[in-house]
Amino acid sequence: MMQIVLRGAAAGYEAEHTARIFFPGAEKVTQIPESGDFVLAVSHEKTDFVLLRLGEALSWRSALRAEDGDAEYTLCTLLFELLREKTGQNPPWGMMTGVRPVRIIHDLRAMGATETEIEDRFLRHFACTPEKFTLARGIADLQRPVLAGADPMDCSVYAGIPFCPTRCSYCSFVSRTVGDKATRALVQPYVDKLCEELTAIRQTADRCGLHIRTFYIGGGTPTSLSAAQLEQLMGHIARTFDLSTLDEYTVEAGRPDCTNAEKLRIIKQYGATRISINPQTFSDEVLRNIGRRHTAQDIIDCFAAARAAGHQNINMDLIAGLPGDTVEGFTHSLEQAIALDPENITVHTLTLKRASNLVVEHRAADYDDVAAMLARCDRLQQAGYRPYYLYRQKGTLQNLENIGWAKPGKECLYNIYIMEEIHTILSAGAGGSTKLVIPGKRHGKIERIFNFKYPTEYIDRFAEILARKQGVEDFYERCTTQTICQP
Repeated sequence: MMQIVLRGAAAGYEAEHTARIFFPGAEKVTQIPESGDFVLAVSHEKTDFVLLRLGEALSWRSALRAEDGDAEYTLCTLLFELLREKTGQNPPWGMMTGVRPVRIIHDLRAMGATETEIEDRFLRHFACTPEKFTLARGIADLQRPVLAGADPMDCSVYAGIPFCPTRCSYCSFVSRTVGDKATRALVQPYVDKLCEELTAIRQTADRCGLHIRTFYIGGGTPTSLSAAQLEQLMGHIARTFDLSTLDEYTVEAGRPDCTNAEKLRIIKQYGATRISINPQTFSDEVLRNIGRRHTAQDIIDCFAAARAAGHQNINMDLIAGLPGDTVEGFTHSLEQAIALDPENITVHTLTLKRASNLVVEHRAADYDDVAAMLARCDRLQQAGYRPYYLYRQKGTLQNLENIGWAKPGKECLYNIYIMEEIHTILSAGAGGSTKLVIPGKRHGKIERIFNFKYPTEYIDRFAEILARKQGVEDFYERCTTQTICQP
């Protein structure tokens, strides 16, 4: 296993994650190992030094830093160039480690940068490929009207359901499977508390003068609730919030092994305007590999039931790089999703996280296959879909990306809002993270208020959850009395 050793003030977060672009499973250690592969990054006051031991070969580079140079950036550049040369890899996003490439374009435009300067930032500063820059710029252009139409006091609401029928092998979310008795006993008290928290959120939004633009019920798997519990939750939301003022209301219907005609009817009846039915793959073998207890035909049947229930804005998720999948298999899944003709198709690249159960051996062939899978997404463009939002995650195979594709006019506003951090997201439920964006100043520091992570904590310490809501009002009170809210 590759090991990472860092020395000096500038050899910190960015240097570590620059190394992980090439060696995602590397272990950070404090001492140079006596044997095995390692990469060393050293930042002195005026000199940077990087060293790579790969097999029997030692390679290094050093450079004097310019007096006005950015110490962190120059060290990372030195490290990136050495690793790119010695591994033979050419990462498509270059040395970019952030998760929001499109936001960089929005921010630079807001600061008055020219299009040439923005291109230079991507191609030379980050060493991105022209293809990735063109992708990011196209998405930024498509999102421009959404940003232009944002009101400083807009917000969205997220309600989380941390339960699933089974746990997928790649999943790292805090969710409980509803198959065991102990978890089933948690679901009803959880729904009761979630309804109570949503009432508090509505009251808080009113007191702060916030306008709720979108509502999103996610998970986990919201349809792992019983039909009665789902109706309780959505009925409460319909009575508590003015749904007529929403631009969008999404419910993740998710998996066909717990989504039936009755639940699809309830979702439609209580005002949802958009749902997700997420196959991840249309291969029965790959579905078994990731722990799904349904077939590809079940997905097709669930989609048909959703259309029959009147749902006219449906998203489907696919994942490139699942265990046992092939380029041909992924292409088949992509073609099957296109044939169903949903309004959105979101293509994720498999991300390996320590909290998941999935163990994948990192080989060059794995990376080649995943890149080839994503290359097939040009079929989406041919079928009339446009990429409208993009994000990256640490641990993603080949340092690639996740992209939401939509038919014109069917872009998910909530996805744009949360990814580009356009406005505040008020979050309810276990593991929820409220993100407070300074009105009229999207480039400012974002404040967060966290809910307890696990359903048992959320239920048992619910009074503390409600008390934390005061932080939202405190934030907006500061914004009205201080100059931090001025653009």
